[in-house]
Amino acid sequence: MRGALPLRRADAEARPAAAAASRRPVLDVRGVTLRYATDGGPVTAVEDVSLALAAGDRLVLLGASGCGKSTLLKAIAGFVAPAAGAILLDGRPVAGPGPDRAVVFQEFDQLLPWRTVIDNVAFPLRVARGLSRAASRARAREFVALVGLERAADAYPHTLSGGMKQRVAIARALALEPAMLLMDEPFAALDALSRRRLQEELLLLWERLRFTMVFVTHAIDEAVLLGSEVVLLSPHPGRVVARLDTAGFGIEAVGSEVFGRTVERIHAILFPPAPEVFR
Repeated sequence: MRGALPLRRADAEARPAAAAASRRPVLDVRGVTLRYATDGGPVTAVEDVSLALAAGDRLVLLGASGCGKSTLLKAIAGFVAPAAGAILLDGRPVAGPGPDRAVVFQEFDQLLPWRTVIDNVAFPLRVARGLSRAASRARAREFVALVGLERAADAYPHTLSGGMKQRVAIARALALEPAMLLMDEPFAALDALSRRRLQEELLLLWERLRFTMVFVTHAIDEAVLLGSEVVLLSPHPGRVVARLDTAGFGIEAVGSEVFGRTVERIHAILFPPAPEVFR
């Protein structure tokens, strides 16, 4: 475990360490601005955001509600087109959704209710990867077992808890072997115990599979725990205000002094003291 973790403001010199800089980024977000239409005219959700992510990294987008972090994730997934800038995946512009990016959302109803657990995981393998029924089910069983749900393989979604449904969604996403796993506050609606259990399981899965991940959250401790790098976004419109190297943390660090100091430093940046005139 490292001592003090380096924190730099966005307008300081580039943050990536030499080791990361030597690797070609899997994801390259270049000066991206995202807008959406309203009755009162276009509204800017994200403004001039740049970031890069190498293979095997875990990038967490952290900020208050409304800062545009979910919109940015949707743009990386290909659901939202940038108003300015570019998003490159393996050097190619993102032009729309694709099986190279798998998304896990917060909602528990993302599973097909008329299909069993095993069939929910197998179905995208047949559609997106062209596997046979037998091959897709065999691969699905492997990933269902990987998330600890082999006993529920033949159950239907309505019989599962929220945490179990999220495990199925994660298994379905990872079974596709995407270039990138995109997670939009997937544990936010869970109770505290289920949330911590799935955080631990996600890190264990990453240790085994070393997938590349972009994770959205508004919880500071979750960001520090799950990210190898945390990008802090300002309130609306979202701009990068700081970047934090958190690669040295793991489950065992939760509750430690250095973990607590890092959480406090992030809190101070996201929620600076009010100006004297408002006190």
